[in-house]
Amino acid sequence: MSVLIAIPARFASTRYPGKPLVELKGATGKSLSLIERSWQAACAVNGVDRVVVATDDDRIKDAAEAFGAEVVMTSSECANGTERCAEAHAALGSGFDIVVNLQGDAPLTPHWFIESLVQGLKSAPDAEIATPVLRCDGATLNSLLADRKAGRVGGTTAVFATDHSAMYFSKEVVPFTSKPYSETDMTPVFHHVGVYAYRPDALVAYPSWPTGPLEQLEGLEQLRFMENGRSVLCVEVQANGREFWELNNPEDVPKIESMMAKMGLE
Repeated sequence: MSVLIAIPARFASTRYPGKPLVELKGATGKSLSLIERSWQAACAVNGVDRVVVATDDDRIKDAAEAFGAEVVMTSSECANGTERCAEAHAALGSGFDIVVNLQGDAPLTPHWFIESLVQGLKSAPDAEIATPVLRCDGATLNSLLADRKAGRVGGTTAVFATDHSAMYFSKEVVPFTSKPYSETDMTPVFHHVGVYAYRPDALVAYPSWPTGPLEQLEGLEQLRFMENGRSVLCVEVQANGREFWELNNPEDVPKIESMMAKMGLE
């Protein structure tokens, strides 16, 4: 099955304007932009036929082409990354069996997260979209709770049924738990990893569906699938010693740089 990875990136982020071009220093002090680090993460994935950056901004286009990425220009009217991936897929033509959306703010995404995601979708013929979830240890859960206490929107959490079909996604920390956890404890909370794998038919249909109240309230694009009765598969992935965090706010830059240094990532 042929696989396309599209990396949607926009300059006019509400929470963090210019985010794709923010520089991140690795363990050796080497500084690369967020979009380049996300592109490197995509290129490390096995079994992928093509990787493109999908953007509506010439500054991102120029930066991406300078480090060797293929760029697909998309409309400024795209409401979210899924709509941008749908436009990129249409511009490239048919021929891909699975389209992966690796959002441009997830440079710490290990290749095996995406490989497991693609395999999970291949193995679940009834699912039209799949997304990874990672069980939180106490340190990650405490970081999520600290963001909410400070009024910041940090990571997203997921709850799912025994068959791993999604029940809900939220920027709040769900499910509620009052139990204290040490940093290394495993918790009942799952961190949603901002990557999606779509079957092309569902991706093509997505922009035509109305935006429902849950998507509007949470600002989470995957809820549009659920509000329109489509099945979303949660694929549990393993950290294997890697730390994971997405760049949502300026405060996340030193956190991600610290993680990169600890893991020895350049």
